[in-house]
Amino acid sequence: MLVIALGVVVSALMAAPQAATVYSAAKRKLPIYCVETDKKLVAISFDAAWGADDTERLLGILKEKEVLATFFLCGYWVEKYPEEVKAIAAAGHDIGNHGDTHAHGAQLDFAQNQKEIQGVHDKIKKLLGIDMNLYRPPFGEYNNVVLEAAESLHYYAIQWNIDSLDWKNYGVEHEINQVVNHKNLSNGSIVLFHNDADFTPDALPQIIDGLRAKGYSFVPISDLIIKENYTLDHEGRQKPGR
Repeated sequence: MLVIALGVVVSALMAAPQAATVYSAAKRKLPIYCVETDKKLVAISFDAAWGADDTERLLGILKEKEVLATFFLCGYWVEKYPEEVKAIAAAGHDIGNHGDTHAHGAQLDFAQNQKEIQGVHDKIKKLLGIDMNLYRPPFGEYNNVVLEAAESLHYYAIQWNIDSLDWKNYGVEHEINQVVNHKNLSNGSIVLFHNDADFTPDALPQIIDGLRAKGYSFVPISDLIIKENYTLDHEGRQKPGR
């Protein structure tokens, strides 16, 4: 069951991790929302901040469908569910950083944002022996300080351009339609799911089949994004070249 964090200041953020962008006085920085590519590739991602009851089932579906995804993990989730973290990594999926305590980064200063990122980085390093480099700000909330903190720790900040809306628990058919027929669906799309949303385990197989029927293949975000010599347009679309 997806549990929504309480006590947030902005009402939109109380509802769920939507792409709430906070602006600073400096030139606005953007994370990566999607990637420009000629290949029909899509990346599936899961945020893990609360429960873990459905994680094993999701991993089974991804294995059966031969899909590699990206899991963004909070630090306290890593501490509580180390065996699930190991299972995700053993299956070949990306392990991404979702902040140590799922804090509102736009309410934190530079050092505090660094601490949030480094905290879970160190926990994953100790548990798995790997260095993560993909960061999804909690609540989809960011400003220049958040992104600069991520950059300082050699992270790529990752958002999404397709929200499955699984956190709203509208049902299986709604979730399928929301992803497979989304207006933003295109080469290089990044899809947001949650590992503990009620209907995602039932919707996911049909979503994968529906996207494949449209000609899409699946890659983890680490294989989708451009690592060097890229630009971001005003929509956060990553493009090759300077």
